Amino acid sequence: MRKKPAIVVGLLAAAALATTVPATAAPAAHAPRAQCPQLDKSLTWFGDNRAKLQKMIDERGTCSGPKGGARPVAAFDWDNTVVKNDITDATLAWSLRHDKILRPKSWKATSAWLTPAADKALTKACGTSVPVGKPLPTSKNAACADEIMEIREKERTMSGEPAFAGEWNHRRTVPAYAWIPQLFAGRTPATVTSFAKKARAEQLAAPVGAKQKVGTHTLAGYVRYYDQQKDLIRTLKKAGFDVYIVSASSEPIAEAWSSGVGLDRKHTIGIRSILDHGRMTTGIQGCGGVQDGPGGSLPYMDGKRCWINQEIFKIKGAKAWQQQDFAHRIALGAGDADTDVTFVNDATGAHLAINRNKPELMCRGYDNADGRWVVNPMFIEPMPRKSGTYPCATAGATDPDGGHSPVRRADGSVIPDQVDRAY
Repeated sequence: MRKKPAIVVGLLAAAALATTVPATAAPAAHAPRAQCPQLDKSLTWFGDNRAKLQKMIDERGTCSGPKGGARPVAAFDWDNTVVKNDITDATLAWSLRHDKILRPKSWKATSAWLTPAADKALTKACGTSVPVGKPLPTSKNAACADEIMEIREKERTMSGEPAFAGEWNHRRTVPAYAWIPQLFAGRTPATVTSFAKKARAEQLAAPVGAKQKVGTHTLAGYVRYYDQQKDLIRTLKKAGFDVYIVSASSEPIAEAWSSGVGLDRKHTIGIRSILDHGRMTTGIQGCGGVQDGPGGSLPYMDGKRCWINQEIFKIKGAKAWQQQDFAHRIALGAGDADTDVTFVNDATGAHLAINRNKPELMCRGYDNADGRWVVNPMFIEPMPRKSGTYPCATAGATDPDGGHSPVRRADGSVIPDQVDRAY
């Protein structure tokens, strides 16, 4: 565990507790006055999940009659929530296979948290013969591609040394996520989107279950939109919801995919790089009063709440990190991992959790404190049932310093360990 001064750890832990409590019961809904758009009954959902989601649409959609004020908001994570597999991995793999990563002046300069060991390993593997700012021949140099993929996947070098070190809030960022847009420094956002679109075409054409090889790494070689999620987003929009994607992918990458579910750039929130004369830099925009810099406040875990509050509800400064009143919270939140737990938990109408056996999200989903959690297996190649129980009562929650602690309800009580029930 990385060390911090005791007072900092204490303050961060207190803030995490204050900002991750579950929503209380939603306000009384207006009785439906008209038939709201219906979810497609031919698409399979687990148990009565379709009925639960339809009930929320009927209650909260503008189709139910005049409610006044702003439209209800729905927010979705992207990878393994709206699609099967990871679009960042797909784009990085395509870029490495097509020599699209530009050689940085210094690998250490790509991330404030990159270790000397990682800097040394990348410099050795990728070499120094390519001029700075020119494409690295990663399609032929397997050692260079391997070091990049290993750091992306496992946060370590090929020799097993840690790739990132230092201090960061583990509920607001992860250096390996920030590192992907930092690798594309020197490219324009439009160019990165074009890479992602080419990867998208390749991944959608590949059969379900396909694999690809980058260097000596083998990873998923296909991506699929979930039909159920496409239908849910379409139905929400018809029912008057304002629907957003909030992803820890680089925003130009997410934009290449979100149009596939009818969402535009305005409704796609991802990691936002700082531009210099129209080109991406290693700097990343901050949220909630956190200054622009190395990426200390990504749309990740508590950071997703911050970006939703800041960009959708226009709440500025430190207040954006706090859970808001019902009028300034999303009606539906959908995610698949602990990286999504805070904003999904903030939803006042329905919390849709796609089960990938991630403890903090599943602890809240199965505890179902407000009766509005909807837990569903992945729609393609679902995970097997988790053996044993989720360690909710002891180590289900991630702390700001990277440690783990019990998952707590709004009243401070500890959620007991939970058994996997939707698989």
